[in-house]
Amino acid sequence: MTIPEVTFTKNLESRLRFIYKEKYSDEILDKLIKVITGYKSKIASEEKWNEKDVVLITYGDSIKTENEIPLRTLNNFLNKNLKEQLNVVHILPFFPYSSDDGFSVIDFRQVNPELGDWNNITALNQNFDLMADLVINHASSQGDWFQNFLKQEGKGKDYFICEDPEKDLSQVTRPRNTPLLTAYETAAGTKHVWTTFSADQVDLNFSNPDLLVEMMDILLGYISKGARIIRLDAIAFLWKEVGTTCLHLPETHEVVKLMRDVSEFINPATIILTETNVPNKENLSYFGDGDEAHMVYQFSLPPLLLHALHTGNSTYLNTWAKNLPQLSDDKTFFNFTASHDGIGVRPLEGLLPDNEKNTLVENMKGFGGFVNYKSNPDGSQSPYELNITYFDALKGTAVGEDNLQVERFLASQTVMMSFAGVPALYIHSLTATPNYHEGVAITKHNRTINRRKWQLEELEEVLNSDTPQQKVFTSLQKLIVLRKNQAAFHPNAKQEILDLGSELFGLVRESAEQTIVIVVNVTDKNVSVVLPANLAKFKHDIISESIIENIELKPYQSVWLS
Repeated sequence: MTIPEVTFTKNLESRLRFIYKEKYSDEILDKLIKVITGYKSKIASEEKWNEKDVVLITYGDSIKTENEIPLRTLNNFLNKNLKEQLNVVHILPFFPYSSDDGFSVIDFRQVNPELGDWNNITALNQNFDLMADLVINHASSQGDWFQNFLKQEGKGKDYFICEDPEKDLSQVTRPRNTPLLTAYETAAGTKHVWTTFSADQVDLNFSNPDLLVEMMDILLGYISKGARIIRLDAIAFLWKEVGTTCLHLPETHEVVKLMRDVSEFINPATIILTETNVPNKENLSYFGDGDEAHMVYQFSLPPLLLHALHTGNSTYLNTWAKNLPQLSDDKTFFNFTASHDGIGVRPLEGLLPDNEKNTLVENMKGFGGFVNYKSNPDGSQSPYELNITYFDALKGTAVGEDNLQVERFLASQTVMMSFAGVPALYIHSLTATPNYHEGVAITKHNRTINRRKWQLEELEEVLNSDTPQQKVFTSLQKLIVLRKNQAAFHPNAKQEILDLGSELFGLVRESAEQTIVIVVNVTDKNVSVVLPANLAKFKHDIISESIIENIELKPYQSVWLS
């Protein structure tokens, strides 16, 4: 048992006073300390991350086979095919749930029995570090907490937000076009509860300190069971205050800081990652002053990179990248191109002209994709995310489909893995999964297009045959291993964006031990490369393992020059 230090305790008190203001009492602090002392603290690690960190994003049942627990199938597949490449596995919410493929959690402390149990999670953790979701904004309407709310008795009866539907809630930022409030019949009559994402995902009331303490206990429970990275799902919406956007409120930021403090006290190696699918400046705000998230999603990267490869023009990608902050040792980016959700459109705000954005949206529809919309304060709707697999999003350009899909897709992954930060690959990027229209027809949910469940035997056949999937999979296997052996790809190694013209994307990564010049052709034609004079000596391409005197890149070719 750990007894919190005096300075740590005072810091907790300060944060709790900021969150609860005049409602603060020492009883809240005492309850939180009691939870913390129930967990044994660990000795500090030397560093939180390095160039060998590569994350896989997957559902517990993204790969299935007959008569075997999905988590065991996943573990076996990863050990057989990707042990050398991956060291962190993000298992998307693996808890009992009622909707949204896991993000409507019924029980935060149990493993969904359809996936396996905690022993299966532990077995996976013996081979890979774990990243777990704290689905913090809402809980399932089918869970005990909400059922107790309906009965108005027991734990949970005060865990949800009731609001008067007559109040003006038009300023509230809406990520969906469903109603913000949902009416439920309770033992105390009809109550209108806050439902940001769906009627089944009922927002939790963090103005109740007991709920905050409960969530801290759940957080520390995940860490005690081996989670190295904690992903705070939909964290931006946490705190509600009528008359505001209810997005990024100061209390929300303070809760993230509190979670960082508490998690690091128990295990200094823990990484707090915020999931905030919002415009770039708002996203970066979750680093705080180096006292908030250790890591934030690079949400603007997927749509900007898609735009560059779609148009053969890296101008907007370059401009954004040049303005990224150089991050110190205690914070970095979580880089990705695809996840279980769609490709966010809001992160393009202020970075891409509306006409370019609208053209990209329409062209993705042409490649078999769908679009999810959000409601605006004026009653209108606008695109919120593109629903399409990243592989099929790159099946062509603005001109139309062509035969360079594999090359274009590999270019996207090379760019992503070259950026400062920790790279993360979605399972369906590794397997180059096409759009899953059959699934959308069944679920009626656009996001299913990128959430296929592979049958193991079918996947193995595809990956062992002459298919685009096999070409992508084997190419990425090689590329990841190469990357992990380059000190210049340390997450915090210096990054400089090069001016090489709109047909190329170039950057320099530099650590104390090594410098690498990365150049990627974002077009469907051959392009000659003229490096700045001070970089002319960089001629050895790590990817092709060859010396290049005069650089002319084929369509979508990439080089890592040392």
